[in-house]
Amino acid sequence: MSEYALRFFMAPTRRISSKGESPNAIQPMPTIFQYDFMIRAFEAGLILAIVAPTIGIFFVVRRYSAIADTLAHVSLSGVAGGLFLGISTVWSALIACLLAILGMERLREQRILSSDTVVSLFLFGGLALGVVLIGLHPAGGVNVANYLFGSVLTVSQQTVGQIAIMGIAVCLLAGILWRSFFMISLDEDVAAAGGLPVRFLNRTLAVLGAAVIAISINVVGVLLIGALMVIPVLAAEQFRLGFRSTWMISLGLSVCSVVFGLTASYYVNLASGASIVLSAIILFLIMMGFNKIFINTIANTQKRT
Repeated sequence: MSEYALRFFMAPTRRISSKGESPNAIQPMPTIFQYDFMIRAFEAGLILAIVAPTIGIFFVVRRYSAIADTLAHVSLSGVAGGLFLGISTVWSALIACLLAILGMERLREQRILSSDTVVSLFLFGGLALGVVLIGLHPAGGVNVANYLFGSVLTVSQQTVGQIAIMGIAVCLLAGILWRSFFMISLDEDVAAAGGLPVRFLNRTLAVLGAAVIAISINVVGVLLIGALMVIPVLAAEQFRLGFRSTWMISLGLSVCSVVFGLTASYYVNLASGASIVLSAIILFLIMMGFNKIFINTIANTQKRT
């Protein structure tokens, strides 16, 4: 979305009373889109709003939410490594997530530890290592909260470009392998019997999830990105429609969550990630309420007939 398109939105207005000026005079309030950092935040956020549910819907169906949270926590170690090396934290977080997912898959295949134990080790170990490395950063002054909960101030134009490139790549791969991902999400045994490379598809899906997490750190934060991947999908599931329809509804809900969350983050001075996730939760509760009303209406109609 271009800067000019974002500036097109109408700014809120307020009444200002001062000497020599009518108290009813209407003056424009400063719009959030007059600031470059907010424009960049919305550009990055809207890309994430499309990418996160696209991969998140497969994680929800496969009950992979715990793995998404684990990769998100591990990504903080990658951020710390990027700060030490002076490279982009997006790419360093992606590398950390890829190493983590390969390590978890190897330990699972060798059956050295149970799946829950492996996930717990990487989840808490990744977060602890990241916090320690950031604390030892030679430059000092690194605000851990910006990476844990997201901050629009950390979104540079270079970051937006990286998010766009990786987001497009994730969506293209997801589109190409959509049917295969759908099959392994429903039943791996049936997919394997049908000749699909289940192991390859599982790792590819995990890699795409790692990419989504890596590009989401600056806007949503390490601790909350898993929620953006999962909650819009759960809200869309309340309609009890088909897989593709659920995905499309989740995209709309995700976009609304990002727009509402970033707007609240600016005007109320809140962490962007927390605002986005709270917006998603509110939409989930609304959808759940609509679903309950709809079911009750159908049940009452059937009783009358």
